[in-house]
Amino acid sequence: MTTRTVVVTGAGSGIGRATARLFLAHGWRVALLGRRADALADSAEGHANARVLPCDVTDEAAVDAAFDIVMQHWGRIDVLFNNAGRNLGADTPDLIAPDDFRAVLDVNVTGVFLCARAAFARMRAQDPQGGRIINNGSISAHAPRPGTIAYTAAKHAVTGMTRALSLDGRPFGIACGQIDIGNAMSGMADRMAKGVMQADGTIRPEAMIDVSVVADSVLHMASVPDGANVQFLTVMPVTMPFVGRG
Repeated sequence: MTTRTVVVTGAGSGIGRATARLFLAHGWRVALLGRRADALADSAEGHANARVLPCDVTDEAAVDAAFDIVMQHWGRIDVLFNNAGRNLGADTPDLIAPDDFRAVLDVNVTGVFLCARAAFARMRAQDPQGGRIINNGSISAHAPRPGTIAYTAAKHAVTGMTRALSLDGRPFGIACGQIDIGNAMSGMADRMAKGVMQADGTIRPEAMIDVSVVADSVLHMASVPDGANVQFLTVMPVTMPFVGRG
């Protein structure tokens, strides 16, 4: 089987790091994108099939340049794991600065679009045509937590983009799916284990899953046969308050 190529954004830590390392262990060529070159290098661990590409996903020119390097180096892109994201501290809408709201949307929506756009163009043009885009959604793409209007709005937007990409990609053999993650020990969500605000106003710790479970799930989504797609996959602790949240 020909070695396949995956681009992982937000690869310098957490879910992105675990996923990049798992794909490398399974023989994939992995392009690691993120803002910090040193963190990306730590994720790559000097692997021969890794390519470290420092990149701000909100910068259109930087995104296109990074994807061009992948094409020049390996000749094709089989999968994009659109993972980069950010959050704010929990607060009510009146206490959130508009610039902070815009910053969350810039990474979690515009950044996702720019990377999907870059991948789509190259997957459409390459021979053989096609590929797969996997967007990192969230439980918040379905149900919000208190005080998370920016993150919740962004993740609902990601779901809309996943559906639009799935439809627009059909004529070109480009599939798109979404992984909705709950309480993975990834840095961004670690505070959940210490206690987080619930919808009833109480603060309670929540169960967590190891980030390796998420990486395994992304690899599964990336590895289904051509012509098949995992459209949406939710991975979370059994006891996480999602079903019945509130």
